[in-house]
Amino acid sequence: MLIGLAGPDCAGRSTVANYLIEHHRYRRVSIGHGPPQDLNVMGQQLVDSHQLKRECMRKQEYGYTTRPKSYFKTAEELCEYATLHWRDDMVTTDVLNITDYQTLSKRPFFLLVGVDAPLGTRLARYNNYAFCAVDARYADKDDFINWHESFYSSGGAEVLNCASVRILNTFKSVKLFEEHIKSLDLANPDRLRPSWDTYFMRLASLAAMRSNCMKRRVGCVLVRGKRVIATGYNGTPRGITNCNEGGCDRCNKATIGGQGLGTCLCLHAEENALLESGRERVGVDATLYCNTCPCLTCSVKIAQVGVKEVVFHQSYSMDEQSALILKEAGVILRQFSPPDQTF
Repeated sequence: MLIGLAGPDCAGRSTVANYLIEHHRYRRVSIGHGPPQDLNVMGQQLVDSHQLKRECMRKQEYGYTTRPKSYFKTAEELCEYATLHWRDDMVTTDVLNITDYQTLSKRPFFLLVGVDAPLGTRLARYNNYAFCAVDARYADKDDFINWHESFYSSGGAEVLNCASVRILNTFKSVKLFEEHIKSLDLANPDRLRPSWDTYFMRLASLAAMRSNCMKRRVGCVLVRGKRVIATGYNGTPRGITNCNEGGCDRCNKATIGGQGLGTCLCLHAEENALLESGRERVGVDATLYCNTCPCLTCSVKIAQVGVKEVVFHQSYSMDEQSALILKEAGVILRQFSPPDQTF
């Protein structure tokens, strides 16, 4: 796996990288520059205090004697190397522009993780950095803000928005931050190639985007032998005005949940999928994935057509009743917990 860490300086990218190196035996790789330069020489050459400070940070990140085994001039060069060594686990903090991200993201072993922190928090870390060789803590607050804004003007924020996993580092200590990193399980292979549960639940969530019901978005996927039999989403039947266009009077009047169901014109996502497939296509080993736990009425129909297992993500008000019906009918019911993708 190749993990790229995107985000502004002092947000915690290097802490994440060091955690992966220490606890998961990742190797750090660099794009666009070589090992940190000699700071005693640089002190005479650099006018920009931020450039000097960054070199100080890099010196601490890479260490005096231990340096990354690999340096690459371009993202293309790293991409080629990582493809040949795809079994090696590597991490880089140098995905700094959208072009580099697009180059690396073509590979199935690449994961982009975004690391961010509030401006004030990053400024405090910047000023408290324990520098080596040169004390560069003479930049004022306005200088740091300008440095911060350059992250956005140079395309860094665009890369950050592409991250599959986003981390907000507001932690007061490295120890607390590392505990959070551990809980995210960034090295989990499912983040690169989703498990079957994740795959089908994402399809169900995508189907839910087609919902036209005014009350909630629900999507469903019916699967047999790891193949999709049918999909469904909730909304008014074919030929009837969409619910979100006034087709269902009950939903458009914002009727309290559980009341007036007899006058609702919307088909449920599970009903839609079952109607599209039919009992013969469902067979005896079908699994139904739904982003919301089936209601009592749908549970009865699920049991009738012979579905073997129901996997849901979000809870619903009738969970206990549905669970009893499905259990009595011999249908397995379980809740899906996806890998954490956010803060």
